[in-house]
Amino acid sequence: MSIFTRTGDKGTTSLYGGKRISKSDIRVEAYGSLDELTSFIGLTISRLLNNKDRLLLTAIQKDLRQIMSYLSGARVKLNQLNQKIKFFEQVIDDIDLQRPKLTGFVLPQGSEASCWFHVLRSTCRRCERVLVRHHEKFEIRNSKFEIVRYLNRLSDLLFALARKYNQEKEILI
Repeated sequence: MSIFTRTGDKGTTSLYGGKRISKSDIRVEAYGSLDELTSFIGLTISRLLNNKDRLLLTAIQKDLRQIMSYLSGARVKLNQLNQKIKFFEQVIDDIDLQRPKLTGFVLPQGSEASCWFHVLRSTCRRCERVLVRHHEKFEIRNSKFEIVRYLNRLSDLLFALARKYNQEKEILI
């Protein structure tokens, strides 16, 4: 099978099931943003030595792939997101206990790994904004906002991991 199909050469792409839509559609922007995030997560994984954190990030990549599939129209169950949100909160609390209390805003600098986590955090926040626009356009309410909650908590987790990996003194403003 060829990698290229030429079917997108006129600015359209297909959703799961074959429906063609414009590449500028909010659905494509939503799952495309998540694809970018998961790619940056892969780059960050390649920089980490801590196997526990590598496994955590790999699990997050799998979650994001499920969400992308859902957004493209596949019938995917996302029923475990609330449990993952609670798990993220536990990890964040554990990291916070090991770091000095925040007294200002953290500048995104320091160790290379910390900087990558800040890139992930800011990319995740953009994904969250796109998902909110998606949900507003399609009038999605209640349980499907679980995806937005997942991304919101994920960005908090990525911030906590940035702090964890910052081996230099944090610069607060």
